Amino acid sequence: MRLYLTALKPTDSVTDGFLPAARALGCDVTILTDRPERHLGSGTEVLPCDVRDARAVIDVIAHHHPPAAVFSNSDHLQAETALAAEYFGLPGKDWRACATAKNKALTRRRLAAAGVEAVRSVRLAPGDPLPREVPLPAVVKPREGVASEDVVLARDGRELAEAVRAIRDRRPGEALVVEEYLDGPLHTLETLGDGREIRVLGGFRTTLGPLPYFVEERLDWEPPPAREHVLRALEALGAGFGACHTEYVMTADGPRIIEVNYRVIGDHCDFLLADLLGIPLFERILGVHLGAGLGDPGAARGHGTALSLLAERSGTVAAAPGTVTPSGGEPVRLWHRPLRAVGERVDLSHTNRDYLGVVRAVGPDRASVDEAVAAFTAEHPWVIV
Repeated sequence: MRLYLTALKPTDSVTDGFLPAARALGCDVTILTDRPERHLGSGTEVLPCDVRDARAVIDVIAHHHPPAAVFSNSDHLQAETALAAEYFGLPGKDWRACATAKNKALTRRRLAAAGVEAVRSVRLAPGDPLPREVPLPAVVKPREGVASEDVVLARDGRELAEAVRAIRDRRPGEALVVEEYLDGPLHTLETLGDGREIRVLGGFRTTLGPLPYFVEERLDWEPPPAREHVLRALEALGAGFGACHTEYVMTADGPRIIEVNYRVIGDHCDFLLADLLGIPLFERILGVHLGAGLGDPGAARGHGTALSLLAERSGTVAAAPGTVTPSGGEPVRLWHRPLRAVGERVDLSHTNRDYLGVVRAVGPDRASVDEAVAAFTAEHPWVIV
């Protein structure tokens, strides 16, 4: 049983999540990637491939072993991977839903056309002038961006013009989206579908860093306040297969979608989700791509938190805590995953790329988790000089 996994750079979700899950399911795995040299330590077969081109993915697979599944956890490769799975007649996502979810301008259009919600939004193609009527304050973002990169709040026309100019300088040739600022608590909804049924796994409340940037600093397990609204949005987009991570804001006018990420939640919250639910989450996700059912969705036990430790200034990492895993017996299980190394240079970017490490913890209640996380961060600081 051969699983083809398309990838760009290596990620913890793939290395420590999906690859072990595939082996547990009895799959032989072939990684298709345009960066084969970076996957040589994966312990599995790696083939070079232009994974941003569905035709190339199809060609490589057709001349290798017959596939049982074609899968990707990359934000950038969902549509191409879905097209390849469809070509071979395998379970997979609708490539149209992948393309619509990835493209924030298309997401807005589809949700408005379906009557789910209306958010004032303008697409700026390369070279387009600023529109005369723009909702202010506004958020400027790349049409297909990730990791909060080049996402910034503009409070007036001057800041808007400066933000657009700066982002275009860094991203020549890319389209942007300018949309009204959605003020309110930020939440996520985590779902898993098999094409017939979508199951809600749960959700997180997201704490952001200071504006004008939108860096996610902490996620706390919390019952989703807009479950039905998000499910309507996913139905309108056609995003009903596999894992999906949706971010939305509870505004004064009701819930509004920020973005739909048609893959499992990242930044180690996928591992936190598995810990909370007590299920082999990565196996369940791969299972639907292999034609299996959804399985037991599990039930959250206690409270969970993921805290991203961020650099507060540019510099060199002088001291850092190492990897930490639970030793067993303690009421709160706590993990720390360093994302940077001592001696590494950090240049502040005001994005998720400023993360130094991630602490995740699961315990019987919010108070005990907060106490354990606070104690760890106080005793094991990251030092940048």
